[in-house]
Amino acid sequence: MQRTNFGEMACSIARTLDVIGEPWSPLILRDVWVGMTRFDQLQADLGISRKVLTERLAHLVDQGVLERRPYDRRPRYEYHLTAKGAELVDLLMVMAGWGDRWLAGEAGPPVLYRHHACGEISHVELRCAHCGEPMHGGDVDPLPGPGAAV
Repeated sequence: MQRTNFGEMACSIARTLDVIGEPWSPLILRDVWVGMTRFDQLQADLGISRKVLTERLAHLVDQGVLERRPYDRRPRYEYHLTAKGAELVDLLMVMAGWGDRWLAGEAGPPVLYRHHACGEISHVELRCAHCGEPMHGGDVDPLPGPGAAV
């Protein structure tokens, strides 16, 4: 069965899924974000096969969300978030918040987030860029944008 190319759809959600929709990709990005930048570190933490990790890393590099930086000899590479990849961390934090609310169970969330600016444990909230009010799905109307299919 051939995989649908979400990247060609006139939908930003579909296009984003084309980059990080495969289940290992967000977990790789999470690990790189917290400082696991080497192949062996990623493989050990995720329990992923070398083949799959190699494919996922190549895809994320090709998509411009990770960059390879050589270290040591052979050469070996570390993986680092690009500016494009760093913005995906915001999405990962929203996903983590949803998981904390709906899937964490009685034990509570597995990870807490300390905000650098105030030093407090916090969570992500979506707010309107114009008025600053909290923004949820029921608070907006999706309208066709300039990139919508005609």
